[in-house]
Amino acid sequence: MTAKDTIAAFDVIDGKLAVGGIPVDRLAARVGSTPFFAYDRRLLTQRIALLRQKLPPKINLSYAIKANPMPAVVQHLSSLVDSFDVASTGEMRIALDTPIAADHVSFAGPAKTIAELTQAVAAGITVELESETEARRVIAIGEQLGVRPRVAIRVNPDFAIKGSGMRMGGGPQQFGVDSEIVPQLLAALAKADLDVLGFHVFGGSQNLRAEILCEAQRKTVELVTTLAAAMPTPIRYLNLGGGFGIPYFDKDESLDLDMVGANLHELVDGPIRNNFPEARLVIELGRYIVGECGVYVTRVVDCKQSRGKQFVMVDGGLHHQLAASGNFGQVIRRNYPLAIGNRMNEAATGAANVVGCLCTPLDLLGDSVAVPKVEIDDLVVLFQAGAYGMTASPSAFLGHPPAVEILV
Repeated sequence: MTAKDTIAAFDVIDGKLAVGGIPVDRLAARVGSTPFFAYDRRLLTQRIALLRQKLPPKINLSYAIKANPMPAVVQHLSSLVDSFDVASTGEMRIALDTPIAADHVSFAGPAKTIAELTQAVAAGITVELESETEARRVIAIGEQLGVRPRVAIRVNPDFAIKGSGMRMGGGPQQFGVDSEIVPQLLAALAKADLDVLGFHVFGGSQNLRAEILCEAQRKTVELVTTLAAAMPTPIRYLNLGGGFGIPYFDKDESLDLDMVGANLHELVDGPIRNNFPEARLVIELGRYIVGECGVYVTRVVDCKQSRGKQFVMVDGGLHHQLAASGNFGQVIRRNYPLAIGNRMNEAATGAANVVGCLCTPLDLLGDSVAVPKVEIDDLVVLFQAGAYGMTASPSAFLGHPPAVEILV
């Protein structure tokens, strides 16, 4: 499957794209305004079912809330996944409002403040330590609160993962504790009143190459096997990271989940069972769970020709969809899948630049996109919009209102 195949996952009713079984024009009327994000409940459920089918039963699925922290989405996923990972106390509050138990919520990320760490320790969630300073702070907070903190060490591995959209492990990093000094930190933690559970190793995100992910998982198990010798107790928590990518562009091929699942089966049935029989094994995913389950819908405000080029101008833009505009990690700008949502059965008649409402040439949602005849009030739909959309965009830029989010 490629990025364009994602469109086929959504229903088309009377020539109109449907999300959650509701045609896009009716959905716009229900929301009351454009632009908006719409997330399909059925597709979310299907994605978790696919992961359960392909991955070993012993693997716990953790949803990384930073990918999409909409409370309704998180609530829906709380009945489908095993745990949550948060990157802020705002996300922590959302997680703790769900039925997921606090001891199945982890808090990762650099530069956690004393106030944030205090909230996490008080809540009883697992703090993933990113530095020796963080460790000292958590020890002091536990003593102050009379609470025994639950901690794991986030390890910056001594290997890098190629092919990731964002590399977050290997070499010098703000993320995690360098693997070579982890034994030293564990020795210090053994003298404190902490519940040291295990390790989290996460090397990079948005990887579409299964063979690279498999190699990273094997190296992670080898690294943790070495580090386990310095643990004061048997490992009870082992987060193997995630990094599963989704196809955003025409030439992107979907991740071979069969290969990843087979590799994990070998690791679980072999070295993990032999060396870490008490460990709760975690694969942490965000984008892979929600990314393809959402769309961004924006209305055409104006159409014009300028020196031989057609421009379709919409009421949304990069302030809601920074990544789709090409200004969030793309070296060479490429288009996300895009369609005219109320004209799904009409053939393309030409190419157009789909631009937003912001007063900057950076506000480009589609560059020379093949479209049917477009008219004012048509609905432009951007796909792959379920992850890192509104909350990863400069929503206050130029003072335009935020987008609405709905789960259907």
